Amino acid sequence: MSLENQMQALSAVAMLNAVDAANTAAATSAYISVAGFEGDIAIVISTGILDAGSITYTFSHATDAGGSGDAAIVPQGGALAQITTANDNGNPYIAVFPVSKLQGFIRVIGTIVTGGALVSYTLIGRQKTV
Repeated sequence: MSLENQMQALSAVAMLNAVDAANTAAATSAYISVAGFEGDIAIVISTGILDAGSITYTFSHATDAGGSGDAAIVPQGGALAQITTANDNGNPYIAVFPVSKLQGFIRVIGTIVTGGALVSYTLIGRQKTV
C-alpha cells in the first residue's frame, strides 16, 4: 500500500460519543474489541473546557467485553497528563497501543474530580487483512 493510501485503510470506532460527564462512571467507556485490528491502535480523546476540577485518563484491557482479567495498561509514550482548568485548551490526546500487547478489549477510564467534563473517545486503527 502506498503512503498516499495509508489513511484510507484506517477504521474508526466510537468508544464514547460526546457526553457531558458529571462523574467517573459517565466518563468511562465500555470495553471495545480490538480483535479486528492489527499493528497499533490509537485512541483519540477529546476534552472540552472544564468549569472546575480535573479529569485524568487511564486505560484498562480485558479478555472480554465484561471486563474479565481487567488490568491497567499505559500507552506507548507514557501516561497522559491530567486535564485541569489550567490546560484545558481543547487539544485532543492520542494514546497509542500495540494490539499484540492487549488482551482483546480496551476501555478508557476518565476519572473526574469536582465538576463535569465534556468528553469523547474514538479508537482508530487498521483492520486486519486476509
